[in-house]
Amino acid sequence: MHAIMTVMLLAAAPPADVVATTKAWHEQRLARLQAEGGWLTLAGLGWLNEGANTAGSGKTDVTFPEGAPSVVGTFTRTGPNATFTPAPNVAVTLRGKPFTGGAMKSDAAGEPDVLQVGRFIFQLIARGDKLGVRIKDPEAPARKNFHGIPTWEPTARWQVRAKWEPTPNATIPVPNVLGQIEQQSSPGSAVFSVEGQTYRLTPVLEEGSPELFFVFGDETNKTESYGAGRFLYAHPATNGEVLLDFNQAYNPPCAFSAFATCPLPPKGNRLPLRIEAGEKRTGSH
Repeated sequence: MHAIMTVMLLAAAPPADVVATTKAWHEQRLARLQAEGGWLTLAGLGWLNEGANTAGSGKTDVTFPEGAPSVVGTFTRTGPNATFTPAPNVAVTLRGKPFTGGAMKSDAAGEPDVLQVGRFIFQLIARGDKLGVRIKDPEAPARKNFHGIPTWEPTARWQVRAKWEPTPNATIPVPNVLGQIEQQSSPGSAVFSVEGQTYRLTPVLEEGSPELFFVFGDETNKTESYGAGRFLYAHPATNGEVLLDFNQAYNPPCAFSAFATCPLPPKGNRLPLRIEAGEKRTGSH
């Protein structure tokens, strides 16, 4: 059994500091979201079958948005790998140079190969035993029609110091919107209290980053915040504590696009608590 320690909320910082810090963070968050390669540009996702898969805006196996060539080319899947062959007279580039065909690296092991045809960029994504083509379009309606994200007013009440309970070499099962479950590295749990009640959140580690990544749900998901939960990053533990700044809780990409493949809160990370901080519900997904 884990020892539970009730921890106190941070003493109230000057409201201007909390507001200014949160505002600066959220401006950067919105800039990344709206960037040319940001999540708002997601415009297509097609899963590859074994063998040949045609791709384009016409009647193909992988559908590109309107404005792309009717046939962009053909993906050929062999197990976890795939090649791409551009259609005749279709100019495709890789890192700014002509791509005439060949193997494509997916995101399964680091940076994927990103191809471009016209204004559209596309890459391979691996999700369990599924291999898909993710397509981005800087002219996507979600990006063109974006008008910001409503938030709760920042407050020091939701800057919470939690006791860190390490679990070296542990993994936890993390579900996603595709119905898959992936075992991911989890270094421990953050234990904290709000109004005398104790709660626990368990993060995972993303490849190449020491930051703690929390996927969590709370009672506001029913009405005010995104129904599938929200994301939160925190720095690694210092002196046995982790700062959870829920003012920086934000919506996953699935809140904006049907073409995202977001993780869902792991077991135990749906809290019977109203966390009235961070981003509220937005979009239509």
